[in-house]
Amino acid sequence: MRSALASVRAQSSKCGVYNHTAPGVNMQYIADKRAKLEPPTHDNTTGPVSSKHWDEEWSREDLQHSADHHAMNTWGPSRPLGSAILVDRAEGVYVYDKEGKQYLDWTSQAICSNLGHSVPPAVKEAINKQLDRVPMVYGGIGATEVRLRLANLMSEICPGDINGFVFPTGGGEANEAAIRMARRFTGKHKIFNQYRSYHGGTTSTLTATGDFRRWFAEQGATGFVKMFNSQPFGFTWGDNDEHKTSILLSMLEEQIRMEGPDTIAAIMLESIVGAGGVLVTPKGYMEGVRALCDKYNILLILDEVMVGFGRTGKTWGFQHFEGVIPDIITSAKGLSAAYMPIAVVGVRQKIKDFFMDTPMGWGATFANHPVAMACAYECVKHTLKHDLIANSAAFEPIMVEELSKIVERHSSVRQARAIGMFGCLDLVGSDANNLQEYQSPQSPKTQEFRKAMFANGLWGLFRPPLLHCAPPLVITEEELRDGFQRLDKALESLDH
Repeated sequence: MRSALASVRAQSSKCGVYNHTAPGVNMQYIADKRAKLEPPTHDNTTGPVSSKHWDEEWSREDLQHSADHHAMNTWGPSRPLGSAILVDRAEGVYVYDKEGKQYLDWTSQAICSNLGHSVPPAVKEAINKQLDRVPMVYGGIGATEVRLRLANLMSEICPGDINGFVFPTGGGEANEAAIRMARRFTGKHKIFNQYRSYHGGTTSTLTATGDFRRWFAEQGATGFVKMFNSQPFGFTWGDNDEHKTSILLSMLEEQIRMEGPDTIAAIMLESIVGAGGVLVTPKGYMEGVRALCDKYNILLILDEVMVGFGRTGKTWGFQHFEGVIPDIITSAKGLSAAYMPIAVVGVRQKIKDFFMDTPMGWGATFANHPVAMACAYECVKHTLKHDLIANSAAFEPIMVEELSKIVERHSSVRQARAIGMFGCLDLVGSDANNLQEYQSPQSPKTQEFRKAMFANGLWGLFRPPLLHCAPPLVITEEELRDGFQRLDKALESLDH
């Protein structure tokens, strides 16, 4: 005997109508609710949505109310959002608030706005053209021309046999995919990561992270083993690069042997530590890690989310280390100059070949998004055409010169370092120790300094005791030196 539902279907099909609504649903109620969501034709709505959502401009009071009651922050508490600077527009290397005050973007937002805030015409054109042509294709069921073009371009700017590419939506996703690929390719589970590192906000990548943010993952994921950086906070490995490298590599090899090489899928490092303080490893260290990976059949994953696409004066940060080619590379930020959310994972030929007939086991709806890829494709070409990578390398001496002046002038600065257009200051308190613990809430003194930065028209990523200096790669020498002058004045509030 057919069910009642089957009977209804059979009857309704005769007239070409099939009502999917379950018994008891009030269709008039649904129609009324839908009507309330239509743009109102009068000043005040009687429904749940305010007419202001169709206004071009909001009052300051409306914006403040939303900041206080609805919008939320991510890594930090949400209450400060109510007093945050409200950005109104941006141009070149500057951002402007609602009152028209100008701020020099001292850290390219989160080390991502590499091309500044004036979108190149070719990038705008590519985005609009892709929107008109085909705005979305799910990568699991179809390909687009721009996906194939971008993958080909990436193969040309990556050294060695890094030939296979997938395009997630952000750096955390890229690292998540890299971890998954390493485990599936090797059949092993453990991933080594450094303490002074950050790899993303998903459960796996946050557990892979070494800095305090991994604590937010609570129990986290399994299989992640921590190793020390070559630049610890409270001690030193030796007096010179040769000594440091020898000790570090010996310690790492012992960790590998004690954990069991047959259990380790990959060693995953930031080529140059970014959020942890612009840390460059001592001479020979990265080369030694590559050799240990080869010796014990372990993959090397290099996280280039921050430093890829010219930030350090080379296309990739790992190109500062002779002969080092990762098995898997991840990057994001500079790929699209932050105009669109997109990232990239690149793999060497042996890994690409493996996944030709084996599922990667990772995916996302918006991975390989055609509009984001169109944006990225033009941004990479713009970077190459205007030789911004060479520009980054050429400005390194100016970065070092100006940072040296800052260290000399200010008692609140212990030391500084820079590679390309990527610099960082270490700030100290009156006791010559770190200004505060990295994971602690900002003290009244650091809050005072942040206000001084804004007062001097300087906008920057500030996680005390670290202060990054990484303006857009399109900055001029005059603008760069002006930024250091603004920083010089702001640091007076920290001196003791």
